[in-house]
Amino acid sequence: MTSLTTDRIIIIGAGLGALYAALKLAPRPVVMISPETLGEGASSAWAQGGVAAAMDAADSPENHARDTVGAGAGTVDPKVADLVTREARDYILDLTSLGTPFDRTEDGAYVLSREAAHSFARVVRVKGDQAGAEIMGALIEQVRETPSIQVLEGSMATVLETTDGRVTGVAIQSADSARSGQIMLHGAAVLLAGGGSGGLYALTTNPPRIRGQVIGMAARAGAKISDAEFVQFHPTAMDVGEDPAPLATEALRGEGAILINKHGERFMTAIHPDAELAPRDVVARAIFAEVQAGNRPMLDTRKVLGERIKDLFPSVAEYCARNGIDPATQPIPVAPAAHYHMGGIATDTSGRASLDGLWVCGEASSTGLHGANRLASNGLLEALVYARICAEDIATHIPETTDAPQLNITYPEGGTAPDETAVATLRRVMTDHVGVVRHADGLKQALRILAQLEQDHGDSPSFLNMCATATLIAASALQREESRGAHERSDFPDALPGPGTRSHTYLTEARALRDQICKENA
Repeated sequence: MTSLTTDRIIIIGAGLGALYAALKLAPRPVVMISPETLGEGASSAWAQGGVAAAMDAADSPENHARDTVGAGAGTVDPKVADLVTREARDYILDLTSLGTPFDRTEDGAYVLSREAAHSFARVVRVKGDQAGAEIMGALIEQVRETPSIQVLEGSMATVLETTDGRVTGVAIQSADSARSGQIMLHGAAVLLAGGGSGGLYALTTNPPRIRGQVIGMAARAGAKISDAEFVQFHPTAMDVGEDPAPLATEALRGEGAILINKHGERFMTAIHPDAELAPRDVVARAIFAEVQAGNRPMLDTRKVLGERIKDLFPSVAEYCARNGIDPATQPIPVAPAAHYHMGGIATDTSGRASLDGLWVCGEASSTGLHGANRLASNGLLEALVYARICAEDIATHIPETTDAPQLNITYPEGGTAPDETAVATLRRVMTDHVGVVRHADGLKQALRILAQLEQDHGDSPSFLNMCATATLIAASALQREESRGAHERSDFPDALPGPGTRSHTYLTEARALRDQICKENA
């Protein structure tokens, strides 16, 4: 494998965390590894709700932290919740200064939305439901104008090289359908900011390429993984046959939209005191139960919004229009879809992973903020906070330089792309057996199939990364014999007594469990 060495800091990913970290590292030279053109294919750009921050005079960071801990079902690290929420307001002001056109009232105050499990309206939004795209657009413009930042578009990372427990390089290849041979890139430091795992499921709201590769890559290199079993399913993905599924933002329920079934019955009022604004896991399971019963759950915006939905929530209106739905006169079919991975690469409060020389921010990380059930719109906030934390910590660990030549990459031939049939099988297995409601029998079946898929298609490093993350999720879900937050076990329907505990594991341990299950079935 060809090897290149650079004094640039290597950032894997091109979402909110990657962009913000690159800007905060300036003028230190960085190179971003982006599979798509900037702004395309990153989960951040698809985020509809916004950024949670205590901006109202009646609200406070303490309230925000309390809501975060409450939503996390006993497994949130309160110190991390305090750290992130205390600084949230500063990030809104910083994004504003960078050109993000947040929605404002006539007197200049920020428009604030209330979302599930928040005790106050504190979600700062842009153009109703376009926060992610607009924030990304503002940051991309800044990145394009920053000479210290080089972006390798159309490239993806596949393997982390380690020496004596320290990350020393990243293998990269072309991200097109044919793929290329790999180049080993050695840099000053490595920051992983490459998204979550939603695309490991057949029904997801994530961009097509977000399939757990970054988490799997770190796990295969020996990094510790935390809370892998906690996958959040967004309750109101639009059930219209699209892959990925369009999202009917939670802000619609914040505006008063209700959930009904095909009989016109509003079913959330009998399930939780907060009805449609109950924590996401509660709403997701209620909708899933309606789906399983053949009751065709739908989100009804007709009475509360009517025609106004088309101006207030243009993205949702567009999704509806292209699927022949008029949300002013028709309810929107919905189903739970894999949306956000609370678990990931274990990181400390400096953003460092368990492997030396490796930092992580954004959805690929597991900081302890989200616990078993992420509070709505805390995802973008966490990405921003830890992007800055990582940037500052990296700067203290590497020699200061402002001069590094731009990389000139020519990929060799000979790469192997994942087999699309195998990927489709993996995604269906995860949805069928490791989804909204889980059971030991299904989890064991998933692990057996994953072992076979990995054995049959191990020539693709990208697919091995997917299998690694899927195995970690399924194995961790099997070992957590309780229901907590987004993790629901039909064979263990109650939470264990006492305070909740986080899970910590390594891929070697998950594979050992998988191998044991395969032997039992032999």
